[in-house]
Amino acid sequence: MGGQKADAVLLAPSTGGPHPGVILYPDIVGPRPAYEGKAERLAQSGFAVLLPNIFYRAGRPPLFSHPVQFGEEKTTARIQQLREALTPADQLADAPVYVDFLSARKEVRPGALGVVGYCFSGVMAMRTAAACPAQIAAAASFHGGGLYTDQPESAHLLLPKIKAALYFGHAVEDKSMPAAAIEKLEEALRAWGGKFESHTYEGAQHGWTTTDFPIYNKPQADRAFEALVKLLRESL
Repeated sequence: MGGQKADAVLLAPSTGGPHPGVILYPDIVGPRPAYEGKAERLAQSGFAVLLPNIFYRAGRPPLFSHPVQFGEEKTTARIQQLREALTPADQLADAPVYVDFLSARKEVRPGALGVVGYCFSGVMAMRTAAACPAQIAAAASFHGGGLYTDQPESAHLLLPKIKAALYFGHAVEDKSMPAAAIEKLEEALRAWGGKFESHTYEGAQHGWTTTDFPIYNKPQADRAFEALVKLLRESL
């Protein structure tokens, strides 16, 4: 990590253990109570969960000094700064560090790990699975953007390196992952030949699992959580 240190939160069940380890990547707004809540819920389901500040190069939480209003000039500018501070190459470089840190924790059971990303970090979950195929046995993305693009750094091009079981939960009418891109991703997944599921959640808009977003959809968020837990329990 180039001498810089990433801050993180680690949550694990209060009893028993060690537990299967999971890396939970936050969306573009970064670590905050909404994502600590996701991590806590996973911990209550029996997992040791690492929630890293993936944007550590740009600062420590809170990463926004003003209210987040998508489409507003200051928010858009800050989002661009955060994107530029975490390139695809950075994501691939950071992934093994997070994996090694989590694997070494006493709370974590030796063996396979899982990873999940949301929105911006859906691609980072894929890149982590590709960077650490021997350790990552399950990877999930919910309302992930840019999973299939025509760019040379598109995450779908990493599929041949991935050995994990994959789960994709897509939003409807998502500009960052439109229906045509979902279709192409699913074609690539079938050609890859690994274990995967890909579902578009009816009536769920981009960011639907996140409690501090106006478009939070609790029934579909609960469905997504159940799918994630099922993937992790079957794979880890």
